[in-house]
Parts: sequence; C-alpha cells; structure tokens
Amino acid sequence: MFNAIGRIFRTPDLRRKIGFTLGIVALFRLGSFIPAPFVDFGNVQACLAASQGASGLYELVNLFSGGALLQLSIFALGIMPYITASIIVQLLRVVIPHFETLYKEGQAGQARLTQYTRYLTIALGVLQSTTLITVARSGALFPSGAPECSQLITNDAWYAILLMVITMTAGTGLIMWMGELITERGIGNGMSLLIFTSIAAQFPVSLWAIGISRGWDVFTIVLLVGLLVVVAVVFVEQSQRRIPVQYAKRMVGRRTYGGNNTYIPIKVNMAGVVPVIFASSLLYLPALIAQFNQPAAGEEPQPWVVWITNYLTQGDHPLYMLLYFLLIVGFTYFYVAITFNPDEVAENMKKYGGFIPGIRAGRPTAEYLDYVLTRITLPGSFYLGLIALLPLIAFSLVGANANFPFGGASILIIVGVGLETVKQIDAQLQQRHYEGLLR
Repeated sequence: MFNAIGRIFRTPDLRRKIGFTLGIVALFRLGSFIPAPFVDFGNVQACLAASQGASGLYELVNLFSGGALLQLSIFALGIMPYITASIIVQLLRVVIPHFETLYKEGQAGQARLTQYTRYLTIALGVLQSTTLITVARSGALFPSGAPECSQLITNDAWYAILLMVITMTAGTGLIMWMGELITERGIGNGMSLLIFTSIAAQFPVSLWAIGISRGWDVFTIVLLVGLLVVVAVVFVEQSQRRIPVQYAKRMVGRRTYGGNNTYIPIKVNMAGVVPVIFASSLLYLPALIAQFNQPAAGEEPQPWVVWITNYLTQGDHPLYMLLYFLLIVGFTYFYVAITFNPDEVAENMKKYGGFIPGIRAGRPTAEYLDYVLTRITLPGSFYLGLIALLPLIAFSLVGANANFPFGGASILIIVGVGLETVKQIDAQLQQRHYEGLLR
C-alpha cells in the first residue's frame, strides 16, 4: 500500500493532477468561510453556537455546501444549484423530445445539454440566493430564536440585497467552474469531489458534538456503527447482477468480428443518491409553505400549519419516517425507469448481433431486462430507505443536538465518490507501472 502511494508521488503527471485537485479543494473550503457583503459575521457565529446547526428545512442544502449556507458566505449555495439543474435537465429528457435528441447526438449534443445546465444553474442560484437572504432577514434561518438571529444583515437597502444576490450567484458559478477544472486537469469528477469535500468537512464537527454532548462511550459506539455502515454500503454499492451477453461471429472480408462473450452489469443501487435528494426536497415543501404562513403576533395558527409543524418537520416522528421511506422507494423505481431503458438496450444488442443465452433478441430481451431490473430494484430501494433513516433514528438515540454523520445522502456520496476516485488513480498507476493502487 505504501509502495503504491510512493509510486503516485514519483509519477510527475499523476502528482501534478493530485496537487491541482487539492489546490482547488483548498480554495473551495476557503471560500466557505468568507462572509458575503453586509453580513454581520459576529451575529452569524453567535446564532450558529446557539442553534447547534441548521433547522430541518435547510439541513440538506447546508450539508452539500459544507456548512457555508449558515455562514452566509460567498459560497453559501454550494454545489446544490448545479445538482438541481443537472437533475432537472436529465428529467426533461423524458418530457421534451429535443433534449432526448441532443442526448443521442453524441459529444455535440452533450455539450449543448451542458450549456443548458449551466444557464439553469445560474437561474437557480439567483432564486435560491434571494430566498436565503429573505429568510435571513426575517430571522427564521436559525431555530434558536436568539435576538442576534434577526440582525444578520447590516444593510436592508435594495442595492445591498442586490449585491448579496450577485455575490452568492457568482460564487455558485465559480464553484461550477472549479469543478469543471478538476474534471479536466485533475483526478476524478470535479463536481463529485467538491460535494465529497463539503460533506467530509462536517464529519469532525459532528463527531466532536456527539462526544461532548453524549459522552465518549457513545462516541466510540457511533464510530463502530459508522465503520459497519461504511462496510455495508461499500458491499452493496459494488454488488451487481451480471446478465451474460453473446455476440455472433461476422465475416467482413477476411476478418472475423464478434464471437465474444460479455455481460450487462445491473447494480443493486442503480439510482445512487438521487432518490434520497428527491424525497428530502419533497418533504421540505410542506414545511416551507407552513413557514411562510405563520400567524401574526397574538393570532392562532391555522390547523393545517399546526399539523405540518407537528408531523412533517420532526425527523424523529414515525409518520415522517414512514413517508420518507415510501417516497425513497417510489423515487428509486421512478429514477431507474427513466435512466435505464430496456427497449433501447435490447435494440442496440440486436443491431450489433448480441443476444442473451436462452432469450430471443428484440422484444423478449427487453421484457427480460425489465423483469430483472424491476426485481433487483426492490432490495436496492429498501437499502436506500434504511440508509436514509439512519440519521433520523440516531437523532432519537444519540440526541437532537448531535448530527449522526454515518447515514443518509452523506455516507452514500462519501463512499461512492471515494470508490470512483480510487479506481481512477488505480487506472492511472496501471497505465504507467503495470501495478495498481490496490491488489
């Protein structure tokens, strides 16, 4: 292992790529602590100390921003607008035929879709920064209700608000550019690595909070449980159903093509972390609507607002957990259905002379792939639901003031990005030394 790490730093090209990636990551983390214009940094820090983190409404966005959201920094929005834009563009392929045509055009069409994603990212950045500043001015960003939390913005003039919106939106554009630079000149997928960095930066703070609030014996138990969860997630993420495929031999002149055997890998978790993001966002909508319908001083809240506040904003409530789990299962099937098209795979196999042993080419192959995919998605959806419920269960066991880091979207992204980055480094080493990072 140490010899492999030594080979990494003895290879000039690989060393330069890793150094460039680490430099961009350091700049990304530095920007997370630079406050936006007209933000009272002292009051923000006081509210953070009093609140011990975000409310449930902003928990996911704060996770993907590495804590920059509640700092009201220039990188407050983090990578979340780009993630949302990418998911929207991907879903629009099902609705708008032009997007599907661009996707099938190859590199030129993909470049056009990337441009659409960038434009949508900037638009979402403007919308989300405006919403964030509005919530910060109202004092509802932190759940503690301390007096300092209503005085986070030092200037309420229109030009000050406009400058803050431009700054945060520009920060989102800069993050998007840095991610593309890592993809082009560094190691791994840039956007994924920036998300990885944001989430990993919260782990020490969360673990330290557990140790301080619940004791070091609970801290040790959480570490052991976290290690088991990581091992289980790695095992499931690497699990796949391999459907054998054979290609018939073809004679073109004096050359023989085809005749080889391969397989179609269908992962247990085909959807990744997207269903968890979908379910979390959908469950946040009622809380967001209820927040903007709070009664004035001296008035009674409306019954539906009370019901949402009691049942759909408390993560440890059984109804919230049940809805969360069912939404994840449903979104898993939905996302897998739009990202893996059995008819398209069967048509491509038929075009190039491929077939599954014992299954006729064409429609029977598509039906067989759909049969396998439907049944392998069931355990995958249950797995995602259980992993996503781990933090909610830990809140009731460990304590509401301590964030359980080994669960939900965080652990799925940490493990997934880590495995992919190690594979890329391993492939780079094998090209130069014929030995990989892992044996």
